[in-house]
Amino acid sequence: MSDVFELSANKMHDAGMSDVAIAQFRHLYDVWRNEEASSWIRESSVEPLTDVPSFHDVYKTIDHDEAVGAFAKTAFLKLNGGLGTSMGLECAKSLLPVRRHKAKQVRFIDIILGQVITARTRLGVRLPLTLMNSFRTSEDTMKVLKRNRKFHQTDVPMEIVQHQEPKIVAATGEPVSFPDNPELEWCPPGHGDLYSTIWESGLLDTLESQGFEYLFISNSDNLGARPSRTLAQHFENTGAPFMIEVATRTYADRKGGHIVRDKATGRLMLREMSQVHPDDKADAQNIDKHPYFNTNSIWVRIDALKAKLAEYNGVLPLPVIRNHKTVDPTDPSSTPVIQLETAMGAAVSLFEGAICVQVDRMRFLPVKTTDDLFIMRSDRFHLTDSYEMEDGNYIFPNVQLDPRYYKNINDFDERFPYSVPSLAAANSVTINGDWTFGRDVIMFSDAVLEDKGEPSYVPNGEYVGPQGIEPDDWV
Repeated sequence: MSDVFELSANKMHDAGMSDVAIAQFRHLYDVWRNEEASSWIRESSVEPLTDVPSFHDVYKTIDHDEAVGAFAKTAFLKLNGGLGTSMGLECAKSLLPVRRHKAKQVRFIDIILGQVITARTRLGVRLPLTLMNSFRTSEDTMKVLKRNRKFHQTDVPMEIVQHQEPKIVAATGEPVSFPDNPELEWCPPGHGDLYSTIWESGLLDTLESQGFEYLFISNSDNLGARPSRTLAQHFENTGAPFMIEVATRTYADRKGGHIVRDKATGRLMLREMSQVHPDDKADAQNIDKHPYFNTNSIWVRIDALKAKLAEYNGVLPLPVIRNHKTVDPTDPSSTPVIQLETAMGAAVSLFEGAICVQVDRMRFLPVKTTDDLFIMRSDRFHLTDSYEMEDGNYIFPNVQLDPRYYKNINDFDERFPYSVPSLAAANSVTINGDWTFGRDVIMFSDAVLEDKGEPSYVPNGEYVGPQGIEPDDWV
């Protein structure tokens, strides 16, 4: 087995990767090869997590003037390694325009920078921002940061760059070869790679030397995960080493990662659906039994994380997620491979005394698909001058856009040449077939457009409801 692994180690070494990166991949590889049972977190071995304090409960207990003190000791880290390939993007997803604000196209990264600059200006805190980029997102993203005239940062690095690892041939365990496009031979090790990347970068030492005590980490495609002095003060008050923001599951969230308690240790655990045994799926997706899902926004004490990383020489023993794919994701006939990953939130099980806090949907606004982007660009949202994505109740219509015509961002933009329709009165939206939209289209109730078998058009100002384009004659 180890001889086969050495093929991967040599490949990583030849590509200039560090000893830490290789050691981390060795951990993932060894678990995959030797601990098949470890991929399951069985229902019988865990207890549901209940009675988590809510943001509203916490808010009432906080002295908000004092909270600035905890906030002043907080640094901000955004995971920014994703290319948005699920939407056909070839650049960092954070460079995708979200909506217009004061006649300007505003991207994810612009909103993130706006949130940081607003907090710095209004509260007088330093709030350093570091992005964890990948080799593919680093150059384009750093250009944006350096061009922003209001964003300045010198003492804390603006980026750390995550590792990459070989995709493994499922049948042999060897690193895959794909001469047609050698880039596709590599993949990221999941966002759990954050910890070894932080360790190797020396970021924690830099932050600690400047008086920072807390690190808030979230995804760049979650515009709801804003810096929060309330949560910073709550985290400081609890003395906990690690805190995960969770939200209440709805039926739509039933397949997401959720937090449970390990019966053996009493510690919290993150259970992804890929770690649920087929016999346990009904229990795991029962939103009454397991009411909270992981938003992937975490708070960690810098000294506690530093000590834990030192204990494991920079490679935390996180559960391994096995992703079965093909070396070319667009070609199902290409070589079947395994991508070995870890999840950032899984580190919760390593910290005695780790906690959760339940937040509202306003802190969880991820964009994973063009269905999500459709809502984000609609009149359901208002982008404030404080760069908050604001909505009335954060209960959104269920959107299903025909993936043949809307999954790819270029196809999506082509079919909404002016703007996406109004969704203020829509309960759900289902678009089947190839529809292009004029200006000022309004969707209401359970809006449906059926496939006509040919390219079709919704004229300017039309209403779309359960009957499709509503007739304008009165009976």
